[in-house]
Amino acid sequence: MGHLKCTVPPIYLSTILLSLSCICGLSFGTELSFVTCGSVIKLLNIKHNVRLHSHDVRYGSGSGQQSVTGVTEVEDSNSYWSVRGTGETFCHRGTPVQCGQAIRLTHVNTGRNLHSHYFTSPLSSNQEVSAFGDEGEGDHLDEWTVQCGGSVWKREEAIRFRHKATDALLSVTGEQYGRPIHGQREVHAMSSPSQHSLWKAMEGIFMKPNESPAGNRDYSHAHTEF
Repeated sequence: MGHLKCTVPPIYLSTILLSLSCICGLSFGTELSFVTCGSVIKLLNIKHNVRLHSHDVRYGSGSGQQSVTGVTEVEDSNSYWSVRGTGETFCHRGTPVQCGQAIRLTHVNTGRNLHSHYFTSPLSSNQEVSAFGDEGEGDHLDEWTVQCGGSVWKREEAIRFRHKATDALLSVTGEQYGRPIHGQREVHAMSSPSQHSLWKAMEGIFMKPNESPAGNRDYSHAHTEF
């Protein structure tokens, strides 16, 4: 009997995440100790206890692109991000993300990529972080390097994301928005590492590495995204 393959599109997944674990060889639990390419996850800023979030609300200043914030709500479906490769770095589905690897984080519900540039963030006047692109396609300013302590990104580990083009770190310092996103925290990028730039993988679906017939790990799967 052949293995069932997962053919879910790269965006608009939040309404069917629960059913995927039953049919696609995915993991909701703790059996995978590392983050893998193709996974759909939430990211927690440890210092401020908020999850990386986006929505179809644009900044009223700066770039005018889709805003990225931090939210305290655990259940919000707008906090899911897909772990993907870049134009130069393949991210084979189910492969553990390496420390030092460049990735894209694509917002599941809108299909835009986590992005930064030299615009000024609206509240703290740090470097703006936005969501940019269309259905997962963007540009080189969507690329982030995973900074972790070992060889691969471990789920229980506090890690950092360094923006590849500007060398700034994804951060939260606690500034809160008013209307129309009252209480949400500003997410921005800062040049120096601190407790404000530590993140941890939380809820989501983690793609399992493929198994070869002999039972050995097979990381040669051709797909790079959902």
